Formats: sequence, structure tokens, C-alpha cells
Amino acid sequence: MPAATPNEPVSRAGRPEPVTVAVYAADPVLRVGVVQQLRQRPEAAVLDDADADRAHVSLVVVDNVDDDVAALLQRLRHNTATRTGLVVGTLGSGALQRVVECGVTAVLRRTEADQDRLVHLVLALAKGEGVLPGDLLGELLTHVGSLQRAALDPRGVSLSTLTTREADMLRLVSEGLDTAEIARKTSYSERTVKNVLHEVTTRLQLRNRAHAVGYALRNGLI
Repeated sequence: MPAATPNEPVSRAGRPEPVTVAVYAADPVLRVGVVQQLRQRPEAAVLDDADADRAHVSLVVVDNVDDDVAALLQRLRHNTATRTGLVVGTLGSGALQRVVECGVTAVLRRTEADQDRLVHLVLALAKGEGVLPGDLLGELLTHVGSLQRAALDPRGVSLSTLTTREADMLRLVSEGLDTAEIARKTSYSERTVKNVLHEVTTRLQLRNRAHAVGYALRNGLI
């Protein structure tokens, strides 16, 4: 029998013990679905809410990533006992960057969350491994590449003046979307959208959103 990895709990008999899992979901139907699938498998042991903070793995199951979800992910990030995975319906523009910044190392789309994939996600997290769908991995690598180029050329206007989130929001402004529509597209709150756009116009000393869009277009930022 292969030896357990250093991060896997091992029983006295030498067999890997189940990975303890806490499941977080605002929608009770989503939570029950995931919990029932995991409880059928010996590799995972779902903890009750009272013991959730002691879980090796925390699974957050949501439709999309909004400010409340981000706040939960940030709280879990500070719990050194657990590693966090996300099971999500849709990821809006910029949402992947946001969840990675919140400490999430594994993402699974709900449409693909069958029992085997859920268990694979749990075991990978317990071993300290990351899991991402192929298209999201490509998006993440593109973002990392942009950060690396910005670090190598900090004077480059197109790389140093706008973050990915800022560029995405200005692009939506240029398409005629208002604050509420941008919030829905990006999975941020309307307040966050307003704050981000205000930060751009203030930092670049621009008059308003229209001025910011014009500036971004002239400099090839969007």
C-alpha cells in the first residue's frame, strides 16, 4: 500500500484517515447536495457546523462570487487549519483573480461537480495541490504573465496604470453599461464598482468615467 502524503492524517493501522471537510453554502439545497455526495465516500468525513473550523478542507459552494462570498473566503484564509476550495456556478470577469487573492487554491464548476470530482478536489486540497479547469488555468497564467511583465517594465503605461479588474470595468463602461450592469457582469457589488472606477479617475487625475475610458483607449489599456 502506498504511503500517505505528509499532509494526510494517518490512522494507527497505517491507513489514511478520511479528510475532514466543512461545507459552506448560503443555499441549503446546494449544501445538502454536496454533503450527501461526500458522505457516501470513505475518503471524506463531513464535519458539523460546530466543528467546521477544525476541518482540513473547507468547500464553499455558491452560484457566483459576490462581496459576502469574498468575505467568507477571506475569513477562511486566516484559518491555518484548513485549505479552501470553491464550487461555483459561474465566475464573472475578474472573479478568478478575486478568489485567488482570497486564498482559494482549487475551483470546480458546479456543472462538473459529480462525486468523483468532488472527492478528487478534497484530496488534492488536503495534499496542498491546486485544481483548476483548463480554461481558468489559462486565464490565471495570462494574469500572472501580465504581472510579471509589469514588474519587468514598471514604466510601461499599458501595464502599470490599470489592474485587470480596473481594465475590465472600464471596458464595460465603454460598452455603455451602467453601474448595476457592471456589478452583475463582474460579480462585484455596485459599491465596489463605484469605488474601483473612482480610484481610477482619482489616481490618473481624470474628470469622470468618460474621460477615463478615453484615456484608456488612447493608451491601449482596453
